Amino acid sequence: MLTLEFSAHDLAVTRFACSPLSEVTHSVQVLKEPGEHAVHLPWVREVRPRLAGVGFELLAALVPVPTVYTPDFLTPVPAGFAPDIDQELARLAATDPDRVRTELDRYEGELPPLVAEFRDDPVAGLARLTGEVRAYWDAAIAPYWPRILRLTEGEILRRARQMSTGGPAALFADLHPRVSWERGTLRLAHRWFRGERSLDGERGIVLVPAVFAWPGLYSQTAPPHQPSLTYPPRGVATLWERATPVPGGLAAVLGGGRALLLTELGAPASTTELAQRTGLSAPNVSHHLTALTGAGLLTRHRAGRTVLYVRTAVAEALLAAASEGSS
Repeated sequence: MLTLEFSAHDLAVTRFACSPLSEVTHSVQVLKEPGEHAVHLPWVREVRPRLAGVGFELLAALVPVPTVYTPDFLTPVPAGFAPDIDQELARLAATDPDRVRTELDRYEGELPPLVAEFRDDPVAGLARLTGEVRAYWDAAIAPYWPRILRLTEGEILRRARQMSTGGPAALFADLHPRVSWERGTLRLAHRWFRGERSLDGERGIVLVPAVFAWPGLYSQTAPPHQPSLTYPPRGVATLWERATPVPGGLAAVLGGGRALLLTELGAPASTTELAQRTGLSAPNVSHHLTALTGAGLLTRHRAGRTVLYVRTAVAEALLAAASEGSS
């Protein structure tokens, strides 16, 4: 059990962020142990052929399985809300060589040969690693990044709404089965780590939703960087689903298109994403979303340049009733 003690100021500076490098690192874990990450098997099947000619041996060697420890420099805590891959690769390339050695020395047992070479010459190793991450990203993550980003942004929107209505207790309430919050203390039921950490009354924590982290929970608490907690967002399975079953009774009342869209919105999504997932035209999707919003079944929220649609409590109750009636 790892416990984090929050002050009022720690809560005030707690924030969210998205991290391309975090997705890269955790997706390598998925490729190494697909059976432990069954929800991502459709992605694994699509990506393996694309990676046939891509060399990422050093990256893979730095991500051991089972994952007891991965060096923090491979998943730096994002400095802003949503850095792009170029910004994160620039940070990775600029990692201090002494930090590389220090973090690699935390591995237990003998270092794999490639990792040992990296430790001996961090400058050359960082250049190789940055190139490998770029090639891996282009083949395995970039084609899916828009939908991954929409899901993580939707998760952040949902968490912000929970905190606005229920405070920190609501923010952390269902973050992850191994996370609990009580009276200013966040408890993380880690498999490998235990101890107590004070956030010093001024650091807070960065919450990083990452789809490939499913079903795990990962934390960074070593100074000097702001502590972070990486967790899977709600609705990860919807990323790879080809079709969502629509309750027949709901379709009879709302119409097939509107019932399909309402069912697809298990996680916030944009008009474009819904059109791609359902096969409906973008104008048709927009028309249906407007009608569902007018009926009080959806709300609209802006995330950057994108408008995300979110089911309301009324819609959730309607879907639950329709599903029960179909069973």
